[in-house]
Amino acid sequence: MAVRLGHTIKAVLFQVHSIAGLVLALLVSLIALTGAIMSFEDEIVDHLNAGIMHVASRQTPMLMPDELVARLKASQDLGKVSAVTLSSDPSAAVHVRFARDEQGGRPTSLYVDPYDARVLGSPRGEAFFATVRRLHRWLLIPGDGKGWGRPITGTIALGLIAMLVSGLVLRWPRRSGSVKMWLKPNLELSGRGLHRSLHTVIGTWVLPVYLTMTLTGLFFSFEWYKDGVTWLLARPHVAAAKMPAKSPRTAGRGEPASPIGFDQAWTTFQREEGDRFSRALLTLPGGPGAVIRIRSWGKNSLLETTRDEFRIDAVTGQLVSAERYADKTFGETIIAAIYDIHRGEILGWPGKLAFMMAAILMPLFSVTGILLYLSRRRLRRPAQKPLGRLVPGE
Repeated sequence: MAVRLGHTIKAVLFQVHSIAGLVLALLVSLIALTGAIMSFEDEIVDHLNAGIMHVASRQTPMLMPDELVARLKASQDLGKVSAVTLSSDPSAAVHVRFARDEQGGRPTSLYVDPYDARVLGSPRGEAFFATVRRLHRWLLIPGDGKGWGRPITGTIALGLIAMLVSGLVLRWPRRSGSVKMWLKPNLELSGRGLHRSLHTVIGTWVLPVYLTMTLTGLFFSFEWYKDGVTWLLARPHVAAAKMPAKSPRTAGRGEPASPIGFDQAWTTFQREEGDRFSRALLTLPGGPGAVIRIRSWGKNSLLETTRDEFRIDAVTGQLVSAERYADKTFGETIIAAIYDIHRGEILGWPGKLAFMMAAILMPLFSVTGILLYLSRRRLRRPAQKPLGRLVPGE
């Protein structure tokens, strides 16, 4: 009875694995390959734009952000500035980003001389990686993160988890303690045998990486999943509270009477942080309100997620809230590092390389899986043909 039940479960899992694989093969491969392309995006972009990211340091003081933006707008019409990245390094250029226009497009960003607002150039590779990122996250479906692309990629991730778990159960050998059986492909085989060996053995190698990618990727696809992870890992008051989007002074009101700028928030941030930061990203509010978000990275910060975050009233300079990375619990640091875990950067460049190679291998499983499916259909045909002659009326 137990043996029959085991065979039934494996038969069901086999159908789940096969159907999910055939339906999702192309999309899973597309998402994996675009992720692989983005693995070393920062390094590639920095290399391509090394000539415009730095200036000669001078004795003259650097411009305050509002004056820099004003001079930039006076020289050419570039649209509304949405964010600036400033650095404590006197030789680093200022990175200026722009808001979307009425058609929904976003003008290319610029690197600007912090001393005289001279435009140094637009970063090469930015538009390419932006398109790859939209393809990876939302499959280029209109609406980006607010459209159907986000839940669709999340559903694909759930399907991949089903394939991984069912594949592991189906692959479980009788001699499960044999390392050779688990990890060594039989390259002496050919045809269906070789396809099966590559599909199962290499799949075992990369299964932990794929599970990590999918489980962390779901964090960006579904709010219920994100809320669950936050409830599980964060302190109760952190899980229950969200950083305010508006200051108490402007909550419930519309836009300020005059356009808000960066200077007040920047002055408050410098007073709070001193010279402890290496770079800071100042972002204007996307809607009503006057609170500027500032994300800052310390001089010894190696990861994108090891940052502090401040909310500062742009009119009064009042500090609304501060979230420091050093104050996070272990669980909260995991939440903060979800993106770095997703791309393997939490393990440094070897981790990013390993995750990139695993992503590149994804089409191998799509191809070998389809070949195994087609070979099974060919093997079944001779057995089904004689039975077909017994059908009356044929």
